[in-house]
Amino acid sequence: MESPQQLLTRLERVEALYRVSQVIHLTLDLKESLQRIVEEAVRLMRASSGSVVMLNPTTGFLDIEASAGLPAGAEKMKLRVGEGLTGWVAQHGRTARVGDVATDPRYFALRSDVRSELAVPLRVGDDVRGVINVDSDRVNAFSADDEEILAELAALAAPAIRNTWLYEQVRSKARLLESLVRVGQIINSPLAGDETLQVIAREAKKLLSAKMCSLMMLDDSGKLLIARASAGAGKAYLARPQVGVEESFIGIVLRRRKAMQLENIQSSGCYQNVSVARQEGLVSLLSVPLLYGDHATGTLNLYTGEPHTFSDEEVRVALAYAELSALALEKARLYERIVAVEDELRQSERLSALGLLAAEVAHEIRNPLTVMKMLHHSLNLDFPAHDPRHTDVRIMGEKMDHLARIVDRVLDLARGQEPQVAAVNVNRLLADLTLLIRHKLKASGVTLTLRLAADLPDLLGDATQLEQVFLNLTLNAVEAMPQGGSLTIRSRALPLNPRSERPTHVLIRFRDTGVGMAEEHRERAFTSLLSSTKPKGTGLGLAIVGRVVEAHRGQVRIWSQLDRGTTISVLLPVN
Repeated sequence: MESPQQLLTRLERVEALYRVSQVIHLTLDLKESLQRIVEEAVRLMRASSGSVVMLNPTTGFLDIEASAGLPAGAEKMKLRVGEGLTGWVAQHGRTARVGDVATDPRYFALRSDVRSELAVPLRVGDDVRGVINVDSDRVNAFSADDEEILAELAALAAPAIRNTWLYEQVRSKARLLESLVRVGQIINSPLAGDETLQVIAREAKKLLSAKMCSLMMLDDSGKLLIARASAGAGKAYLARPQVGVEESFIGIVLRRRKAMQLENIQSSGCYQNVSVARQEGLVSLLSVPLLYGDHATGTLNLYTGEPHTFSDEEVRVALAYAELSALALEKARLYERIVAVEDELRQSERLSALGLLAAEVAHEIRNPLTVMKMLHHSLNLDFPAHDPRHTDVRIMGEKMDHLARIVDRVLDLARGQEPQVAAVNVNRLLADLTLLIRHKLKASGVTLTLRLAADLPDLLGDATQLEQVFLNLTLNAVEAMPQGGSLTIRSRALPLNPRSERPTHVLIRFRDTGVGMAEEHRERAFTSLLSSTKPKGTGLGLAIVGRVVEAHRGQVRIWSQLDRGTTISVLLPVN
């Protein structure tokens, strides 16, 4: 029969187990739970020190996750499975109670005054995931009852560890999802290439808890990898030389198109800039290729500050992230190309308008010049050869002839070629136009609505010139809505000939909610390149529209009111 003291001791231990069970389930922080367990174990066992070690699945080492009474810096020590009493328990999954550690060859000393040790395995399910240890500076300090209570503490810790791991997995996946969402937002945002690269590097660093992340991109020659963006990089890394594709580890990743890692780049013969890694405190490296289709454009490189073996899950996450990043970069490249093409179109429009303007100016000059030449000849200014006026008259005639030749050349050049007629799908032109200007519409706060007739027939025309007409009308509408608004583009077929069952014309209508046009502006909108319908306009865009539509045997009409918007209709014959 147990004595009152033994009963009190047992009651105290039961209460302690209850307290521990209550506490460890109140938090999802694994270190906090393990710290409370080891502190309670040391108190109950009347031990001088204690620790909880966990098996790191990435490195394979036993890491001290919580401790009480150990000397400073002891938590940085790592044990291999099978090393010391702790490693033996982790390897065999059995308890070790040693009354005198001096007589046990398995013992590995962390404190010189330790005399006895008790270690029990920490199981999660059927697997040994760690060890709980208590030490004492007394010989034979731990009894069978101590062994039993420590085993119960380990049993209490197991579900807490499992729940914490599950929580960490869910949180990790949530972080991954958030990062992937952010990358998706990057893909759909009008960022330039360098901005996209910087965001990708920053998000990858956060996602995989890296010390530093860099993006190395191929140069135009395909022989060098250039650091285009980084997060967490120091001056030494940023100032390092360019990396050759043929002779570098990152180049191997690019050529093989597969993820590769180095456990310690500071001592690896494969890494090209070992001195930089030491200066920056970079240790482990995971490099994954950026692939778009079958083409590798660069690498995403993740560095840690401590030795680390990237798990299969981390590699999969990095590969998924790199795949989305490559898509974002390709999208950014295409966006920059679209902006460049739009600028080229606008420049082409300006040049075309200048040609038409020159033609109009030349035409206006030719009429008075013709009158001047006629009057000059009719005056019969025939002076003797020795009279100085004879030379003046001759020079005046030559210069007028010179001006006439210049005017003729300008007119010949401005007439240009007739439209290159071919079958044109108007709906396709309008859809392509929407893709081209979508970023400008978004930046201007303009909502575009397309209402295109499905049965629209092809018409005979010059696709390039008609595209210029539609672009001019759309950009004019956007400029007429400086505070944003809506633009509706409609297309439909019209049988203008009542005897014809088939469509004879195509009608394209542009309707905006902009500032509108005054009557005097509407009347001369398409008539002259020397007038404008907008306060800051040049008058070039609508003049080009009028001339191109006229060359296609079509008609263009305007309905507009101030502050009520504008509607422009273009009617083009099918044949």
